[in-house]
Amino acid sequence: MERSEKRYEEYAYVLDYLPHGRLGTRPGYRAGALIQVVGEEYFTFLEAIARDGVVLKTSDRVYVGKDSRRKITYIIGRINYDDLTSNAKMELSGTVEKIVLNREKWFINFFNTAQAITPRMHGLELIPGIGKKYMWQIIDERDRKPFQNLEDLRNRANMPNPSRLITRRVLEELAGESKYRLFTRAP
Repeated sequence: MERSEKRYEEYAYVLDYLPHGRLGTRPGYRAGALIQVVGEEYFTFLEAIARDGVVLKTSDRVYVGKDSRRKITYIIGRINYDDLTSNAKMELSGTVEKIVLNREKWFINFFNTAQAITPRMHGLELIPGIGKKYMWQIIDERDRKPFQNLEDLRNRANMPNPSRLITRRVLEELAGESKYRLFTRAP
């Protein structure tokens, strides 16, 4: 039996920067500024320690991959939505939308290829604001010609802002409010 290869985030966006670490925890041998980030590929939440002298701002993009990191010394590990600071939760929506816009081609591919999940439910219907009406408009339009970008999708399917709808879906998945995962990795 073949083992599946573990996938890691390469880049992430800073949600919160805690220069003195988390309140109420003892400083350990991995002392330093604590950051909470969200990965740009799987939307994984991570906590990490910033290098001495490195000051990060919310929404900064940082390398968190396996190779040598310039701004981070150590990845502490994965965390859940409930482990995020209140500031990180406030920054999450805007950061997720930024990731969606930066990965526009990937999300457009989802709209161009999404299939039924069950006999009564299509993958497109899992996105907030997309019911049967918009689902059929999207399917009819993509059958004529694949969507080129989010603006093309919005105009041809006559639907509200697709990046905001995708962002809402990602946030639901990250908060554990959804049975199905379209865009995020299970915690």
